[in-house]
Amino acid sequence: MNMLPKTAMFLAMLGLAVPVGAASSKIDSMYTDLSGKACKDTESGDYGGKGRCPGVAGYMLDWAEDDLRQTINVIDPKGRDFPLELWSTVSSGFSALGEKAEWRVSKDGNKINPLALIVRYNVSEDPDKPEKTTSYLTVSKITPNEVCVTDVVKPGKDANEQARKLADVAASKPCKVAGSGG
Repeated sequence: MNMLPKTAMFLAMLGLAVPVGAASSKIDSMYTDLSGKACKDTESGDYGGKGRCPGVAGYMLDWAEDDLRQTINVIDPKGRDFPLELWSTVSSGFSALGEKAEWRVSKDGNKINPLALIVRYNVSEDPDKPEKTTSYLTVSKITPNEVCVTDVVKPGKDANEQARKLADVAASKPCKVAGSGG
């Protein structure tokens, strides 16, 4: 008869599920450049363009710009495209992606499992002062069947740490609805 460790049994009695192997799986960060040599332009036009950047564990990131607004799509290893629609889930103002994307991943030996994505999103929200931008951190969950924005972290002293904490529990959160803003 297989006995659960006392901590797992105690958590089970409280109704808190502990996934098998969770204790051995550590959440860590990996980074993807969103500009530079690793990314390839795939389309260009008068009002924007598109490009593709490598991600982690077979994922890719597609960025798009249209009318001085940018967004990003997550492409999973099966080729499925998950648009994050940052220009409607965060802000419709003129915008630019940050230089890097942060992947929150669990590692089990050599296997990397992406759990969430954090992307900086710089937005000009005051039409009278377009040079003034607000730098949000967007948090998106990555599950086998769903990738979407779950949280938007406003600028602040501990914004990076707050975004990581939200990312680490993003899988259990609902997707933000387009037009809900930051």
